[in-house]
Amino acid sequence: MAVISPTSAFRPIHPDTALGTVRLTVSDLERSRRFYETAIGLATTDLGRDTLALGTGADGSLIELHADRAAAPLDRRAPGLYHLAILVPTRRDLAFALARLAEARWPLDGASDHLVSEALYLSDPDGNGIEIYCDRPREQWPRSGGQLQMATLALDLDGVLDEIAQATTSQPTLPAGTHIGHVHLQVSSLDEAESFYHGVLGFDVTVRGYPGALFVSAGGYHHHLGLNTWHSRGAATALPGAIGLREFEVKLPDARQLELVLGRVRAAGIALDSTARGALICDPSGNSVLLRSR
Repeated sequence: MAVISPTSAFRPIHPDTALGTVRLTVSDLERSRRFYETAIGLATTDLGRDTLALGTGADGSLIELHADRAAAPLDRRAPGLYHLAILVPTRRDLAFALARLAEARWPLDGASDHLVSEALYLSDPDGNGIEIYCDRPREQWPRSGGQLQMATLALDLDGVLDEIAQATTSQPTLPAGTHIGHVHLQVSSLDEAESFYHGVLGFDVTVRGYPGALFVSAGGYHHHLGLNTWHSRGAATALPGAIGLREFEVKLPDARQLELVLGRVRAAGIALDSTARGALICDPSGNSVLLRSR
């Protein structure tokens, strides 16, 4: 577990920071391919060595799958992925996503109205959590006392499907413009997670109102990262190579902004592994974060 040294005054991460590819370990690549192509609507590209890239064909890889039939099963009580969140451009696209899931007969784990967004929840064949959602216009996001308000209300599924009630064509794949909107992590300590993601990386804390959870973002977004201890409080790091999260990307807008964040990482005494893809670090719960520039 990482030990984070005290840092100087808070410095926010660049407002144009976004999330990139989420990399997962799965047990059966062909089973996962069928699910992500048919139920989710992502295009697949073989990368070799039991690795598959998933995207829309226009926006790069949203997800990479790495297959390992010998991997330990997903441990739902260990730190790791709670869900990755695929952001579609419009409510109509969300309706098509719901119709695609129904046609594939893939069950939902839930469906929620969060005031700032509307979301569908499900799990892939290995149990990795997935959210598919659309945002409401930012000017409609509710605030009280200067604080962003989020909730978990029942989603009006019929109202969502009304968006395509008169559609004469289907949408077999997710549209261009779809991307990873946020990643929600299980962590062992919210205080340590806040010290890392807020205190060191520089994400703003946006919502504290959920018991056992914290939400942080860049540039005023409702959240780029969700952090919770609902099942993982005090838990040890997940087994290396187990089914679940391998790493996720935090994309800075340019090399200068990346170096500013890496300087804070070094000053905090956090181990950093430079790779061809970017700088790999671990949060205090053992979740791997790849910092890179666009």
